[in-house]
Amino acid sequence: MSFRFEILKQDGLARLGRLYTPHGVVKTPVFIPVGTQGTVKAMTPEELRALGAQMILGNTYHLYLRPGVEIIREAGGLHRFIHWDGPILTDSGGYQVFSLAPLRRLTGEGVIFRSHLDGSEHLFTPEKVVALQELLGSDIAMVLDECPPYPASYEEVTAAVARTTIWAERSLAARSTAQALFGIVQGGVYRDLREKSARELVKLDFPGYAIGGLSVGEPKELMYQVLDWTVPLLPPEKPRYLMGVGHPDDIIEAVARGVDMFDCVLPTRLGRHGGVLTPSGRLNIRNACYARDFGPLVSGCNCYVCQNFSRAYVHHLVRAGEILGVRLLTTHNLFFLLELTAAIRAAIAAGEFASFREQWRQKAASDSKNGAQA
Repeated sequence: MSFRFEILKQDGLARLGRLYTPHGVVKTPVFIPVGTQGTVKAMTPEELRALGAQMILGNTYHLYLRPGVEIIREAGGLHRFIHWDGPILTDSGGYQVFSLAPLRRLTGEGVIFRSHLDGSEHLFTPEKVVALQELLGSDIAMVLDECPPYPASYEEVTAAVARTTIWAERSLAARSTAQALFGIVQGGVYRDLREKSARELVKLDFPGYAIGGLSVGEPKELMYQVLDWTVPLLPPEKPRYLMGVGHPDDIIEAVARGVDMFDCVLPTRLGRHGGVLTPSGRLNIRNACYARDFGPLVSGCNCYVCQNFSRAYVHHLVRAGEILGVRLLTTHNLFFLLELTAAIRAAIAAGEFASFREQWRQKAASDSKNGAQA
């Protein structure tokens, strides 16, 4: 099956769609669990499927350094190596490389960086990153881009946009397979630079477009404003992917602006640190107030954890350092976001997304007013 995208229904700007990939069909809007090093932390592939995961994400930077792309190729590709037969999206690793500020330097060819594992020196070029992802065999690959930090000066972001466009052109020219390659719009929080980046990348006619450089520390309202500027410039017939965003409020607001795809480490990272996603916000199960709380993590939640275990028990596991505590919290948090996106799809299908969005806002405001823990 070759890659393509179809929109089944539109409700306002929110879109209900399908992504067709070589490893299956993905219903959108979709949340993509992050499996940075070839695993969604604490979860087996079968457990992910049972939770409703349709696609997972792998990171080229991490897989390149360990175990090495050649080993994955010898194993038959990333799908076979990690025992996941569904679609996989691989990030280029650009964000990770550029986050290593003291350990990397730019050249005309690409970016030279030192491994965070052993200090060894490596070069990522747009061409090399495309070749690595083709060897991994992912269904969707991302171009190498420059993601400036927040805040960054206008001059810094201008240079990053210019480099991102040049690298996007080189990435397209380097393709040797039918793997779907997405462009990444940059531009920081500057409207003219976001528009410039979007227009330049749209001319290159990628199969899909990502919006990068958000959820890196900017206020939420500014992130939403950047989406208001950027999304209308992207081709309506192609998928739109907001990278690194997974807070429930942000997913709903981005869907309302026409975004189709999301990924984030939030559910697994929270799971490792006692965090629980709830409709009211987050709670920290480590807190002493839960030691004798025999109710579920979230009342009304249908996940395996909430149906079978109490807050008191999970509190005990986490405080005792038991691995099961991490697994249970991760299971609940992933279920929460996967169920949220399923509910969003149902609301769009019914033509009721605006009502769904408003009800979510009202409940969040009510819980906040009543002092619910966030």
